[in-house]
Amino acid sequence: MFVTHNEDEFEGEISKWNEILIHGDPEGLKSFAKLLIEIAELNQEEVDDKYLPIGAREQYCLSPKLELANSSDTVIVGRLDAKGSGKFYERFIPKAK
Repeated sequence: MFVTHNEDEFEGEISKWNEILIHGDPEGLKSFAKLLIEIAELNQEEVDDKYLPIGAREQYCLSPKLELANSSDTVIVGRLDAKGSGKFYERFIPKAK
């Protein structure tokens, strides 16, 4: 997993954007899918406050050379909803319907 920084010119205007690339072999993609399902199905309310305090969100840090390839960037995968309130981060902007 890594980020690419892109730039393109069209009719004199320059557009810039980032992309996050998630690539893997079949085994790696299945492992990532299992992690996503584990986080999605976790009942945060049942996790002891010592490990996940009220207002916190479950998350996993995937690091290069450990869970990821040496060429990857660190990736944090986590829940959007906070334990206890279900609130999302203030900076979260939902997609348009």
